[in-house]
Amino acid sequence: MIDTLISSKTRVKLLLKFFLNSNTTAYLRGLEGEFGESSNAIRLELNRLEQSEMLSSYMNGNKKMFRANIKHPLYNEIHNIVLKHVGVDKIIENVIERLGDVEQVYLCGKFAQGLDSTIIDLIFVGNIDKFYLLKLVDKVEELINRKIRYLIYSTEEWGEEDAARFNPDPLLLWTTK
Repeated sequence: MIDTLISSKTRVKLLLKFFLNSNTTAYLRGLEGEFGESSNAIRLELNRLEQSEMLSSYMNGNKKMFRANIKHPLYNEIHNIVLKHVGVDKIIENVIERLGDVEQVYLCGKFAQGLDSTIIDLIFVGNIDKFYLLKLVDKVEELINRKIRYLIYSTEEWGEEDAARFNPDPLLLWTTK
C-alpha cells in the first residue's frame, strides 16, 4: 500500500524504521548495513526527512543519530499509516478485542526494531482464549498477507523483567491499564 504512494524504497524503509517505533535511533552507516543500500541513497533520504523536520538528529560521538520527530504535526498520521501498512491495525481490530481478558499486547522482533518483515511477532498478556486466537490469527494473516507468531503470558507470569529479556524491548501496542 505505502509502496504505491511513495516511490522511493529507501524512504519507505526509513519511514518504517523510525515511525513504527518512535524510540528507534540509527545512524547512516548502520542503516547502510541494515538496508544493504548505498550510503548516498540513504543520506539523501535522511536529509530530506530531516529538512522536513520529520526526523530529528543529534551527535553521539562522531555519529549523527536520527530519530522520528514525535512533535511533528504529521507524526501521528504517519505512524498510523505505517501501522496500517504493516497490518497491526487489523490485528488490534480483529484479534485483540475478541480474545477474552487481554491486558497487554506487545510487538517484538523485527517490527519492534523498525524493520519490515513477513512475520509479525506478538506477546499477549492476560487470560487468552487460545483456540479462538488460532482461528482469528488465520483470518488476519489472510487479510494482511503476513504470518503472525505469538507468545501468551498470564498476568501472573508477566513482569517487567520479562520484557527486558527481549531484544529489542517489546513495543507496547495495546493495554487496558
